[in-house]
Amino acid sequence: MDEPAPVTPPAADIGNPFTAVPIEVSVCVGKARPLIRELVAMGENALLTLDTRVDDPVELYVGERLIARGLLEEKEDEPNGQLVVRLTEILQLQPEL
Repeated sequence: MDEPAPVTPPAADIGNPFTAVPIEVSVCVGKARPLIRELVAMGENALLTLDTRVDDPVELYVGERLIARGLLEEKEDEPNGQLVVRLTEILQLQPEL
């Protein structure tokens, strides 16, 4: 697989100190809706079935705002099985008023 191209900030962002502030991005791989009694009865090694498949797109969030979608991949040349997300769709974000 080809390595993704590095992201280059727009010229207007160069020198802007806010572009160097880290943010937390959450990746949602799926959801489950068990009954409370099923959840309480779960123990170690129990399986929780999600509403998605392994090859389905994942969603990326900043806070509660969906910002992109992508596919989970295992990082090449990484012996520890490090996961990465290959972005397939970046949403057009409208500023909140």
